Amino acid sequence: MIVTSNVTKNYGAACVVDGVSLELPAGGITSIIGPNGAGKSTLLSMVSRLMAMDKGTVTVGGLDVTTAPSDELARRMSILRQDNHMTARLTVRDLVSFGRYPYSKGRLTVDDKGHIEKAITYLDLDALAHRFLDELSGGQRQRAFVAMVLAQDTDYVLLDEPLNNLDMKHAMGMMKLMQQAANDLGKTVVLVLHDINFASWYSDHIVAMKHGKVSAQGPAAEMIRPEVLSDIYEMDIKVHEIGGQRISVYYG
Repeated sequence: MIVTSNVTKNYGAACVVDGVSLELPAGGITSIIGPNGAGKSTLLSMVSRLMAMDKGTVTVGGLDVTTAPSDELARRMSILRQDNHMTARLTVRDLVSFGRYPYSKGRLTVDDKGHIEKAITYLDLDALAHRFLDELSGGQRQRAFVAMVLAQDTDYVLLDEPLNNLDMKHAMGMMKLMQQAANDLGKTVVLVLHDINFASWYSDHIVAMKHGKVSAQGPAAEMIRPEVLSDIYEMDIKVHEIGGQRISVYYG
């Protein structure tokens, strides 16, 4: 379980995340949604210790992220940031290998190599494993970065806008893979998403943020409702059900 208590982040006079307290369930997919500037990515960055919080505490699987040793935390939790830029010229396999650093410190074992190959196959990257990242499309690079995160083999996987650079087909494939990883591999996956439809289809739990605070949270079936979404996004949103699955449709 991920627990945040009164987590706060200020930039000067602006409060970006304002006293957020949450208990995110273990297992399944939790999506954090909300309008631009709601504090979603900032909250995820503080949970993952990429950004210091001004106030509050965060525990991940019982570990306090501010005091836990880096190696121990990296074996419990992995994070994929929004800005995944590599200046070094690396192959896909080189990149995925970085996911094993918390275990191998750069000296790969047979077990490490097994995790690397499994992650490459899981993301359907076998044919691209020897290609350099700058030779790939944006969607292929994104899949390579997700493979690196899965190779880290952590209980908790945090992804900030993992659907960036992906068209609808590949975005759906990515969400299916995350769902499969959660269900088959026992991962707890936490995503920051902008697309409400993908959140509706694939999330077990949804947290909605607005103005730096949690506006609402709960199971997807309770969250994907017109009155909830319209309040979060401050616009009229209707929800249609197709084949028993809730689909959100926007009306300004």
